[in-house]
Amino acid sequence: MSRYSLFRSFPGHMLRASLVPCVFLSAGAQAAEDEPLALPATAITEFADAAAQPDLRTPGTSGSRLNLTPLQTPASVTSISAEQIQARNNATVQDAVTRSPGITFIGTPGNGGTALSARGFTGHSSTMQLYDGTRLYVGAGTVTFPVDTWAVEHIDVLRGPASVLYGEGATGAVINVVPKKPFEGDIRNRLRLGYGSNDRQQMALDSGGSLSDTLSYRLNLNKLASNGWVDRGESDSIALSGALRWQPNEDLSVTLSHDYGDQNPQQYLGTPLIDGHYRESLRDHNYNVANAELHYNDQSTRLVTDWVISDTLTASNQLYYLKAQRRWRNAESYTWQPGNLIERSSFISIKQTQEQIGDRQSFTLQHPLFGLDSQTVVGADYNSIRFLRKHDFGNTLTDTVPVTGSGGGSYISDDPYRSREANQARQFSLFAENRTQLTERLSLVTGARRDQVHLNRDNLDDDTRSDRSLTGDNWRAGLVYALSEELSVYGQYATSTEGVSDLLTLSSEQQSWDLSTAKQTEVGIKQMLPEGRGEWTLAAYHIVKKKLLSTDPLNPTVQQQVGQQSSDGIEATLELRLPYEVQLSANAAWVRARYDDFTADGNDYSGNRPTNVPRRSANLWLSKDFAQRFSAGAGARYVDSRYGDNANTVKVPSYTVLDASFDWHVQPDLTVGLQLNNLFDRQYATTSENGGRQWYLGEPRSFFVTADYSF
Repeated sequence: MSRYSLFRSFPGHMLRASLVPCVFLSAGAQAAEDEPLALPATAITEFADAAAQPDLRTPGTSGSRLNLTPLQTPASVTSISAEQIQARNNATVQDAVTRSPGITFIGTPGNGGTALSARGFTGHSSTMQLYDGTRLYVGAGTVTFPVDTWAVEHIDVLRGPASVLYGEGATGAVINVVPKKPFEGDIRNRLRLGYGSNDRQQMALDSGGSLSDTLSYRLNLNKLASNGWVDRGESDSIALSGALRWQPNEDLSVTLSHDYGDQNPQQYLGTPLIDGHYRESLRDHNYNVANAELHYNDQSTRLVTDWVISDTLTASNQLYYLKAQRRWRNAESYTWQPGNLIERSSFISIKQTQEQIGDRQSFTLQHPLFGLDSQTVVGADYNSIRFLRKHDFGNTLTDTVPVTGSGGGSYISDDPYRSREANQARQFSLFAENRTQLTERLSLVTGARRDQVHLNRDNLDDDTRSDRSLTGDNWRAGLVYALSEELSVYGQYATSTEGVSDLLTLSSEQQSWDLSTAKQTEVGIKQMLPEGRGEWTLAAYHIVKKKLLSTDPLNPTVQQQVGQQSSDGIEATLELRLPYEVQLSANAAWVRARYDDFTADGNDYSGNRPTNVPRRSANLWLSKDFAQRFSAGAGARYVDSRYGDNANTVKVPSYTVLDASFDWHVQPDLTVGLQLNNLFDRQYATTSENGGRQWYLGEPRSFFVTADYSF
């Protein structure tokens, strides 16, 4: 193991305490007459695709640590089940969450192909991703885990500032990917084989059940491969996850899990505009070098302990270790030149290794407060992250290839590839959240969190060292009024903090700046319709983010932390059971995002819309079962036009993409499915780079046939 190993990066006394989480808590905590608290962990269920569809009355832990239902939570929360993910052809987490309101995809290889836009804010620094409630710290702007959605039980989306729950870096939204869990009962297995367009192949297994009266397990394996839809677009991945749960009684459970993912994604870095215009004939061209490399490897190990100490007190602990390795070698920028040539620049070769170890301990107490029913969670978390990076630097070489060709050639560099950085971050936080029932119908939900982060940066080029401590204080307060058991209105005020860039890779100059701050005001209404006919929600919000880095208008070489960005928006969702057993799922979002005060490169961009932020987005999905033998679904995804540059002079067009799926239940244990994506073969751009002159195109029309066998 490297010198940045698991145990060296974690204080010994904390490690010893965490290996026996919750064990030395007092078993004599005072009991009360209230009903017992539920364990914070997800309840043990059958296979996720057979579980009940989550709705506004389903408790969750992503929008609050108090296990509140969405009807009780003063925030916009969406839960996407494994059944929905499968029915809608969502192969990635990003495919799934962009079918929820206001979330759009802006992934590129440079950000791991996973970046999102939410409520006017973009990228991993503003849209945080969690795995089973654990934050994945972002090194060099990339998150690539989990690999796919096969092992996902459900995905929760919390929109708006959430630093009070998860710390720095959560202004636009939080995405919590919850993996499939062990369950009690007979062992059940599900095998999938799939084949489709571009020689796409899949082999997958999902297995789980009881090994004894106290021991249960879950195992998932998924292997994917494809020739890709662009020249030299081959890709492959493998994902493995396993969990073992020991539950000696109803009050205690201990779960040990490990996840492994390895990806070689399609080495496609976008399509250049020709004289400012997109040329459809270039759709399948790949201008990257022939010896390009993209490789992501991720591992996660977690030990989770949940203990019901008494009728009023529970404890939860999660000890975890994450390791991520990245390798790039590409020509990343393509610019059209007269004479039907493409100039390639930004030749970049990088290898980075990141290790994160942490522990989160929380206690949940049900108690009276001034004679009122109240529930409180208090806790602390600690993370230690090591980040190493090798790369070439300041590569100024360029070359040219024909427009009508498809790239090729070899990677070139005028700088040595060697170790450049060895950075470390240590984070510690204290958090608390409370829900108090003020009246029979009115409840108050509050929370507070204090984060302390210490950063060390070792510049191996010039053998210099810099360090900085940053502090973030965040809080939220919300009121929920239950007009009835199935209808509630709410209002909320929340804050968040962000680094001026990814904390792990801040330069010595960037370390001198404070965290950016944001605040949000949100109001909304949520309702479950009578007789289980569906549900709907409506939310309106206003967010202001301050302390953006902005250049001095009189001296562009001087930066000031005075910039400001804001957004106002409305989001609506509808789930409705229509006549003839047709199920409708729809949502829409509108956002007005702008730079209120922002100057860069000597230009004043105040009043402009941030790049890659659409004003409008919407999703629609219709599904129906036919005589218990067949099921079908079809849906549309709409994303409005976006700007590719801060000056708002380069516009990326809007798009609407239609998908469909069909399932034939041949036998109770055998299902054959057909997935059809981009039915009308729409040519569209998901995002842009290089000043809006280089578009990342969406996948052409494709099909995928699957066979699922359960035994």
